[in-house]
Amino acid sequence: MKLFHIHKRFLLMMNAISILVAFLMHLPELIALSEPEAGSRLFPDVHWANVSYEILFTYLSTVLLFFLNIGMMRLNKPTAELSWRRVAVTFVVTLVACNLLGKGFVYAHEHFGVPAITAMLHHYLHPLRDILIACIVTGTSYLDHQSRRSQRMLLENEQLRTENLVNQYEALKSQLNPHMLFNSLNTLYSLIRESPDKAQNYLQELSRVMRYTLHDNQTHTVTLREEMDFVQSYIYLLQMRYEDNLHFDIDIPQVLMQRQVPLMAVQMLVENAVKHNEISNRNPLTIRIGAEGDGLCVSNRLQPKLTDSSSTCIGLANLSKRYRLLFGRDITIEESEKNFKVTLPLI
Repeated sequence: MKLFHIHKRFLLMMNAISILVAFLMHLPELIALSEPEAGSRLFPDVHWANVSYEILFTYLSTVLLFFLNIGMMRLNKPTAELSWRRVAVTFVVTLVACNLLGKGFVYAHEHFGVPAITAMLHHYLHPLRDILIACIVTGTSYLDHQSRRSQRMLLENEQLRTENLVNQYEALKSQLNPHMLFNSLNTLYSLIRESPDKAQNYLQELSRVMRYTLHDNQTHTVTLREEMDFVQSYIYLLQMRYEDNLHFDIDIPQVLMQRQVPLMAVQMLVENAVKHNEISNRNPLTIRIGAEGDGLCVSNRLQPKLTDSSSTCIGLANLSKRYRLLFGRDITIEESEKNFKVTLPLI
């Protein structure tokens, strides 16, 4: 049974080709039937029964030759390599088998009275027909094997590419979580000593934030509404830390809330603004989150820290890579002497 375990597409194609070959190989006889005067010279005593049996025999023999090719070329094993030597041997065996089947039909006609065409021209055409049938059957089987092999290689390459993208994405995302966690734990440590009640609320919001960051999202994307709900909890943590020195101006149309963004994309931009700007009584920081066209902008006035060391910009670089991996698009970064703005495409 393993020999005949082949895909449905090939079975349909095999039957269609066998039917087509059966009729085309006997096209002269069919024309002779439609023109009795011309037919009497080329194919004397030709009748519909004779032609019908010849067509049926050609169809059945072509199907049998296809199954012979399936076994010899191991078409039931798509991973098997197919050498030119095996193809050549298969062609020769198919040609011999086709000739033997033809002789078997002649034997059945002579000894069992099976209707057949007896005209000399018909017998002269048999060797040519055998070669054509062998070429069609072997060529079709070879092309089908090569087609399925190419499709399998494309599928394997696509699977490897997908796995590589997922691994890259997870590696990029894992680099973002520790920054937020360490800063939050430091703030929680201070609150426990100064205000246990606030520490309790802070811990509750922190648990929501961590639950979101550890959420196993198979698509790696969320709606903007989900992301902003998370950002609100994250903002609470930041304002507990910076109090009145950190402000947020959020204005996002409801129509954009169902658009998709990468997980933690907006949070990363907020964290980036807090990390690289001075936040103090003297220089409070305002972070604006709003729509611009079909994108979402996160901007702030540049207030560089006096003691800020050179940044590696790993957050923005990772976010840019995640956008390219997930959507094939990129973020827009604009920096002037006074302002810094990042625009996220909303998918």
